[in-house]
Amino acid sequence: MGNAPAIAFITLGCPKNEVDSDRMRASVVASEYRFAADLDDADVVVLNTCGFITDAVEESVGAALELAEWRDERPGRRLVVAGCMVSRYGDDLAAAMPEVDAFVPVTDEPALLGVLQHLTGVSPGAAAPPGTRTGGGVSEYLQVSDGCFRACAYCTIPVIRGPYRSRSLEALTSEATGLLSAGARELVLIGQDTSSWGRDLADSRDITDVLRALAPLDGLAWLRLMYVQPDTITRQLIETMATLEPVRHYLDMPLQHASARVLRDMYRSGSGDSFLGLIERLRDAMPDIVLRSTFIAGYPGESEAEFEELLDFIGQAGLDYVGIFPYSPEEGTDAAGLPGQIPEAERFERANRVREVADEVSIARTARLIGTTLDVLSEGEDPDGVSIGRWSGQAPEVDGYVMLDRPVEPGRIAAVRIDTSYGYDLEGEVLA
Repeated sequence: MGNAPAIAFITLGCPKNEVDSDRMRASVVASEYRFAADLDDADVVVLNTCGFITDAVEESVGAALELAEWRDERPGRRLVVAGCMVSRYGDDLAAAMPEVDAFVPVTDEPALLGVLQHLTGVSPGAAAPPGTRTGGGVSEYLQVSDGCFRACAYCTIPVIRGPYRSRSLEALTSEATGLLSAGARELVLIGQDTSSWGRDLADSRDITDVLRALAPLDGLAWLRLMYVQPDTITRQLIETMATLEPVRHYLDMPLQHASARVLRDMYRSGSGDSFLGLIERLRDAMPDIVLRSTFIAGYPGESEAEFEELLDFIGQAGLDYVGIFPYSPEEGTDAAGLPGQIPEAERFERANRVREVADEVSIARTARLIGTTLDVLSEGEDPDGVSIGRWSGQAPEVDGYVMLDRPVEPGRIAAVRIDTSYGYDLEGEVLA
């Protein structure tokens, strides 16, 4: 084993990519190869890329070129580029990036060990069962589906990840059990469209069946829903969230805009008024619910009046967390060919204006927690040695942290009295 090639992983992009990388890493850990946590110790590095928008592609290309320099520093090193960028651009990458030794699209990631054997000449031995994860984190993502059945005019995901595919309930329960056994206390359900789970299956099960199947699992403290499209938030889902422990009263739902006309041009449904009605129904059922959403500013044809409609909606909705993105015209999407393309500088200026309104609303909502006592899931120490955790209204990586006045064992849920807020972060005293 000491002479076996060592494999390192670098992941760019979203939580779906993190899960893909973890599965590839698990296959390496179970093989004859060695896993390298440090790049300097690696013989092969696998770069899992994002290809969703142009900025992400440029970041992925830059990272690959930097790693090509790492490869050239020592004979025998190899570079594998995997993931969404490879799926999006296919064979064109091989000609454009001769520095890379192998390309692995998303659909071929389960066959990574064969690629590594070809590059290193060393047999990996027996493969891990499909869906094996390494786990070990306090919070872990559980991907319920892949691909997308929607055709939003601005989006490249269907091209990159293919049609919608629900994972079986049995596979989800098995993977969740393994993650909890490895120490996870929180499971975060993700997918391109999480709440559409089951639409492609033969029976009539839906995402509420997933919640009910996972909720009783030993060791599970929190269960969280991300990437829930607004038109799939049913009465049954709301009732299940409101009544089923350990489901958190937290929902991430990408609304994308408030103008009905702009949404139609996006090939989406809804309007600012319908979204406000949905938010009201959610808050009626769960007065303490925390809501996250994303919006696109500067979409082709967006008039000043429609942009103001978006600003007004952000001010009225009272969302706790908001992601704002300037529209990015992506090759091959219908939106890139729409009339009324807005200059880049104005798209960014509009996004910044929305960001200012969203921050004013959301930071004030965070500050309202000062003086309350919250249950906080400890994550140990951050890179600066500060003890941190998250309360149930903070999803991993995107919503900030609670800074603790003393260390708390990772994975333990502590009662914390909140004393201070810093933007989206909180600080408090551990009471128990």
